[in-house]
Amino acid sequence: MPSVGTSPSAPVAQSQPAGVRYGPALALLASLFFMWGFITVINNTLLPHLRSVFELNYTQTTLIESVWFIAYFVASIPSAKLIEWVGYKKSLVIGLLTMAAGAVGMMLAAMIPSYGVTLVMLFIIASGITLLQVAANPYVAVCGKPETASARLNLVQALNSMGTMLAPMFGAYLILGRTKGGTAAEGAVALTQAERLADAQSVILPYALVAGVLVVLAIIIARFPLPAMVSESDDAKEKRKHIINPELFKHRNLVFGIPAIFIYLIAEIGVGNLFINFVSRPDIGNMSLEQAGHYLTFLWGGMMVGRFVGSAIMSRFDAAHVLAVFSVGAFITMLVTSFADGHVAMWSLILVGLFHSIMFPTIFTLGIKGLGPLTEEASGLLVMAIAGGALVFVQGWIADAYDLQTSFLLTAACELYVLFYALWGSKPTHAEPEPEPEPDALFD
Repeated sequence: MPSVGTSPSAPVAQSQPAGVRYGPALALLASLFFMWGFITVINNTLLPHLRSVFELNYTQTTLIESVWFIAYFVASIPSAKLIEWVGYKKSLVIGLLTMAAGAVGMMLAAMIPSYGVTLVMLFIIASGITLLQVAANPYVAVCGKPETASARLNLVQALNSMGTMLAPMFGAYLILGRTKGGTAAEGAVALTQAERLADAQSVILPYALVAGVLVVLAIIIARFPLPAMVSESDDAKEKRKHIINPELFKHRNLVFGIPAIFIYLIAEIGVGNLFINFVSRPDIGNMSLEQAGHYLTFLWGGMMVGRFVGSAIMSRFDAAHVLAVFSVGAFITMLVTSFADGHVAMWSLILVGLFHSIMFPTIFTLGIKGLGPLTEEASGLLVMAIAGGALVFVQGWIADAYDLQTSFLLTAACELYVLFYALWGSKPTHAEPEPEPEPDALFD
């Protein structure tokens, strides 16, 4: 973690009796990836909803998502400290209950309604997700053979993508589909004060359902016998005496991996946040916000398919090479989105989900490759880099100053840095020897 004095060490599997398998635990952990993907992508339907309710421009709308991703930066170090105090399992439970509390708070914000309370509650939900990310990502990475870590993390991230695929249908039906603003085209109607109040309260039911599921999942995790994860070696304790361990900066794959995560998140979040507004435009998809929300399912569905396929491909081919190919595909689709018209631009934007699919988990595992006892510190820095999503407001500003379609050129530029990372920045330097895996399977 960035603050080694306040972070747990790289987790390793505690010695288990012969025949113990990690599969059941990883299957349960995959449900966490599903839930934080689901809740994050609800924002993609929530943002056009709030834009209508509070009469926001694109900059103000994307600033809502910026608050969400600032939580990743603020909460990462406290999350690492909490894991050190109470362990991985209890931290997962606390993360789920924190998210549930934020979901209940969203119901309160809708009743008032209050833009400020909405921002606070979204920050709380994102803080809970950050705790899950700090605990679950490195846990999954070490539960199996080191050389298949990218494939393993891509596979559980596919469950994350399943959540992101289902969330737009959930949000389109229960949020946009039950509001006057959501059933109209972008900017087609002016709501009265009473209509805005009624529209604002449409989020009460979906967030009540989310809060209930999170509490149930927390209870299941608390009662499930997850494999124990031991903390650190004496060498790791020695290396954790610095605020930021200088040994981290000897690893090129981490040094360039941190900005790779940061920049990639600007691309992914910008596409998801502005998708509905872009597709509903008369010159692109010519449809209502609710209808555009259903098309968002194809974007996130492409990410799910890409992660399943990517997991299989990277079990046979070098992860960095696969990342390079996908980044080129993403760059081309974003150029088409920026300059084409009508359904060509719409489907090109949908297709970028397929190319984005493997980027986060692959950059993450390449970034921690060969770091040995520094793995947890490096994981914390990479999770903090998710705060790059907070800069999505830059794309909102470009959309206001120039044009929404033009703003996707920023996304295209982000893909080029990912290509640079895949071709050169991800090459490890001063790599630690990888431990011999036990047992010998992707999930064992």
